[in-house]
Amino acid sequence: MRLDGFGLFVDDMPTMVRFYRDVLGFEITEGEDAVNVYLIKDGTLFMLYERNNFEQMTSRKYEYLKDLNGHFEIALYVDTFGEVDKEYARIIAQGGRSVLEPTTEPWGQRTCYIADPEGNLVEIGSFNRHMLIKN
Repeated sequence: MRLDGFGLFVDDMPTMVRFYRDVLGFEITEGEDAVNVYLIKDGTLFMLYERNNFEQMTSRKYEYLKDLNGHFEIALYVDTFGEVDKEYARIIAQGGRSVLEPTTEPWGQRTCYIADPEGNLVEIGSFNRHMLIKN
């Protein structure tokens, strides 16, 4: 058995598609009115599933967290510390919700957190490896 990908269950597919496609740059071929959205991001399968459809498919009702979801994160990597700050500012300017401003952590990573429109955490981080290779 091997990991194939991961998915998010969403309430508002059009808003989530626009955020992941237009703000974070994920390549999404399905329309905003799709029930399920599949894409590959850097070799990883990423899926958005409409919650109502999943509940109908499994004949069950589920409880979902509202606001910030602290159960997991989606981690995105950039090459340099400067890119962390740049991407954070760009995403916030496009309506992203700040959770943690860019910070350099004691373990050497520059990181920040934003939340997608449904409160899922997205981390943008760098260990400045691009700069280490040049030295």
